[in-house]
Amino acid sequence: MSTVGPPLLAPIERTRLDRWRDAMLLDPRRLRVWRWLAPALVTVVAAVLRLIDLGNPHQLVFDETYYVKDSWSQWVLGYPSTWPEGADASFAAGDTDVFTGIGSYVVHPPLGRILLGAGMAVLGPDSATGWRLSAAVFGTATVLLIYLFARTLTRSIPLATVASGLFAIDGLGIVLSRIALLDIFLTFFVVLTFWFVALDHRRTGDRLARLVAAREGDPPRWGPILWNRPWLLAAGAAAGAATGVKWSGLYVLAGVGIYAVVTDALARRRAGVVQWPMDAVRQGLASFVLLVPVAAVVYLASWSGWLFTSGGYMRGLAASASGFWSWVPQPLQNLWAYHQAMYNFHVGLVTPHSYASPAWQWPLLVRPTSMYWHQDDFGVNGCALPDGCTEAISSLANPLIWWAGVAASVYLLVRFVIVRDWRHALVLTGLAATYVPWLLYPERTIFQFYTVAMLPFLVLALAFALRDIAQGTRGMSRAGGQGVVLVFVVVCVGISAFWYPVWAGLPVPYEFWRLHNWLPTWI
Repeated sequence: MSTVGPPLLAPIERTRLDRWRDAMLLDPRRLRVWRWLAPALVTVVAAVLRLIDLGNPHQLVFDETYYVKDSWSQWVLGYPSTWPEGADASFAAGDTDVFTGIGSYVVHPPLGRILLGAGMAVLGPDSATGWRLSAAVFGTATVLLIYLFARTLTRSIPLATVASGLFAIDGLGIVLSRIALLDIFLTFFVVLTFWFVALDHRRTGDRLARLVAAREGDPPRWGPILWNRPWLLAAGAAAGAATGVKWSGLYVLAGVGIYAVVTDALARRRAGVVQWPMDAVRQGLASFVLLVPVAAVVYLASWSGWLFTSGGYMRGLAASASGFWSWVPQPLQNLWAYHQAMYNFHVGLVTPHSYASPAWQWPLLVRPTSMYWHQDDFGVNGCALPDGCTEAISSLANPLIWWAGVAASVYLLVRFVIVRDWRHALVLTGLAATYVPWLLYPERTIFQFYTVAMLPFLVLALAFALRDIAQGTRGMSRAGGQGVVLVFVVVCVGISAFWYPVWAGLPVPYEFWRLHNWLPTWI
């Protein structure tokens, strides 16, 4: 008589989609193809959505009036210059060298303007495509970075494809890649920073345990200090570049620093190090040395044009510091004075704006920024629509992706509390570093489009949640969960197709534009 009973665990349900995935990814040759094909396809889609008709409209829209002209004068002179009255129209008409040569007071570091200037140097400053080329290239590259980041976190091609694909088709990422502002460059370097941190975690995750286990005898009181961490050094450089675009990159540097200290402490506790709290402090000091000095060097290097020329704003101050700081070279003293002026501007910025949106509104998607709106009658300026043409550019995220991403972030936080997964922690750290600091300035004039730096972490949280749904939940089979995910993705694509004309400034009938105003605050 057989004593073999039924299996303790029911076999995992295999769906048609599972069999297709296994056929694609379990065969070594097909796996090699998909390792290259998946990121290539997502990147190509992103490039098409960002580059097609990039020069429309051929006029400076929203804050391009500052960034385009400042970027070009900085590219030519090494520092941003002031411009005469009416310079927007003359610049758009091709008269791009009428800057005065007098240093202009700008309130963001130079790196983003340098990158915008590089695009104009390639295609010419008289081309609207040239104004926006660098933003489109970095926006497209951000999609690829999200794929690489997700692959490093999960080693999953499907999850990485979904996360990067959602960012590729989202309106916020598209609009900020088609307008010559700074935020897409900030987003690129933020994602790059976190990708490097993930690579560092993969490289050092088991290394400490192996080093501690190799020691014979009782559990060690102190663990080794890990200095050979090139990816952490790279993360510091990337965070310095993010700060060189906007000072909000400092929050990212602080976030990854805290993440590194906490994860190192927990790794030492798991490895059996007796004095693991103080040992984590020792490693934390080493991590600080790896992260912060290189970030400072990269940030300071972004100011090289201002430092090595004499015409920049506040560059020629004559006053010198006294006492202990008198040894600091005069250009650096002037740079410090400039930074004090920039800081005072930012903390005191409370000017009313019709599209201002405090950070508490951002998760609700209350007040997106209208960056361009124009109407023409039939036959005017080439309008071929009988009822006239309306062109609009609104920095509105795909509503379904955004709201689902916010919900998924809450889900991921709950999951992290339950399972303590380092991957969840890293995504949540990125979300906290790009959102929470803005809550500290409820009176300051800020805008919804700043959330483009949050969006990569929202789509990553959403991809994690969708993967859990696809694996089946209580009351839903695996096939049902995968069906829900497929329907969700298809609907997201459909909504993006519906919204794309309003993201890209394409001519549409006025009534079609009105269909996009789902909330009264979206007008």
